[in-house]
Amino acid sequence: MTVRLSGLTWDHPRGYLVLDALAGTLEPDVSMHWQRQPLEGFESRPLRTLADDFDLLVVDHPGLGDAVRDGALLPLDEVFSEPELTGWRTASVGASYDSYVLDGRPWALPLDAAAQVAVSRPDLMDARPASWAQARQAARDYETTLCLGGPHALLMFSAICVAAGATPAAPARPGPAGTESAAGDRPFVNETAGTAALAIMADLLACADHELSQRNPIGVLDAMAERGGPAYCPLVYGYVTYQRPLTGEPRSCRLAAFDAPAGPGGIGSVLGGTGLAITRSAVELGAAAALLRTLLSDQVQLGLYAELGGQSSARQAWEHPGADAAGGGFYRGTLLTVERAWVRPRFAGYPEFQTAASAVLREGLLAGEPHAGLVRTVNELFAAAWADQSGGPAVPDNQPEPPSASPDQASPDLGRPDQASPDLGRPDHGSMDHGSMDHGSAERSPA
Repeated sequence: MTVRLSGLTWDHPRGYLVLDALAGTLEPDVSMHWQRQPLEGFESRPLRTLADDFDLLVVDHPGLGDAVRDGALLPLDEVFSEPELTGWRTASVGASYDSYVLDGRPWALPLDAAAQVAVSRPDLMDARPASWAQARQAARDYETTLCLGGPHALLMFSAICVAAGATPAAPARPGPAGTESAAGDRPFVNETAGTAALAIMADLLACADHELSQRNPIGVLDAMAERGGPAYCPLVYGYVTYQRPLTGEPRSCRLAAFDAPAGPGGIGSVLGGTGLAITRSAVELGAAAALLRTLLSDQVQLGLYAELGGQSSARQAWEHPGADAAGGGFYRGTLLTVERAWVRPRFAGYPEFQTAASAVLREGLLAGEPHAGLVRTVNELFAAAWADQSGGPAVPDNQPEPPSASPDQASPDLGRPDQASPDLGRPDHGSMDHGSMDHGSAERSPA
C-alpha cells in the first residue's frame, strides 16, 4: 500500500524546487505532494487553518505561539531522538534551530535560513555601506528602494533598533528560558530609540521610490534585477536565487547581497527562514520523519540546495566554498548577519501585532506623521496583543545574546542625522567600503 503525504510550502523557487526534486526520489511506496501558497500567506496565515489538511507545513517561526496554543503541530521530541535533535541544533546557522523551540520543545526543524541583508546592483554600485550613516549617504548617491510591504516596515524598524542596541520586546527582567513571563513588562521599544529609528527610515524613504518600497522582498528584488531597476536596498530579506551566476556567465551576478548595516549595537537584522513541521493530523509519522531526515542531511543541505538555489539552514553550507561559489558569493557575504540576527517574540497573537504595527509605520512614514506618535501607537498595539494572548511562549530557548548596549540605552547617533558619527550619524562618504568583492564587480551584468 502506498503511503501518501501532503505538504504546503511557499510559492517561490527557493521554497519549492528542492522539495519538488526530492518528492520524486522517495521510497517506492511513499508518495509526497506539495502545494504552494503566496509569501503573504506564509507570513500571516494561522497554522490552525492548515493543520487538518496537510501532514507537513513549511512554517514561519513567529506564528508558532498561535500554533502551539491551538494544538496545530506535533512536538518533534516525540518523533526524533534527543541525539538527532542536538545534532541538528549544533549544525544549524545562527538561531535557525532555536527559533522553533518553545517551552523547551522543538515544533519544527530549520529547513532554510535567511535574514535581512543589504542588496545592491553590482553593475551600478561599487560601494558596500556598512553602517546606517553610510546607507543614508548611499541613498542620496544611488537610486534606492526600501522594503516596507506586509510586515516588513516593522521588521526594518526592529532591525535598526537592534543595531542601535535597543533590542525590541526585551524583558525588563529575565524569565525562565522559553517562556514569556517577563516579555510584557516593557514596551516594544523605548520611545527615544524608536523615534531615532524612524528618523533613519524617513530619511531613506525621502530618497527612495515610494511605490516600489511598498512591495514585499520578492517584489523588491524582482524590480532590482530588472534593467532600469534601482541600485540599492539597505535592508531586505536575502534570496540566494537573485545572486546565482547567470547561465553562460559563471562569474557574473544579478544582484549582490552583503551584511546589513551596523550601529553601536552591532549588525541589526531580524531572522527569517523557514521550518518544516509535522501537523496534528499526520498519521504516517515514520514516512514524515524519514523525509525530514533526508531534507536535513548533508547530501541535501550541502549538495541539492547549492545545485537548485535553496538557502540551506546548515552552517557548513554557509561556510562551504563550493556552495558559496554556486550562490555567487551570497553565503560568504551575509553569514555574519545571519549568525547575529534577532529572533522575534512568538507569543500567541504576535503575528497580528506585527501586521498591524507594520501598517501603522508604513502609512505613517508615507504620510509624514510625527515619529513619536507612531512609536507610541506601536507600543500600544504591542501591549494590547500581549494582554489578549492566552498563554504560550514569547521567546525561544537559547535566544542569541542581545547587543551589548542596554535596551533602554538611547542612541543619539540614530536620532540626529546632523551629528558626525562613524556608525549612525550624518551621511558620511569617506568611510564607505568600496572594496572589491567577488560578487561586486561593476563590470558584471545585472540581468
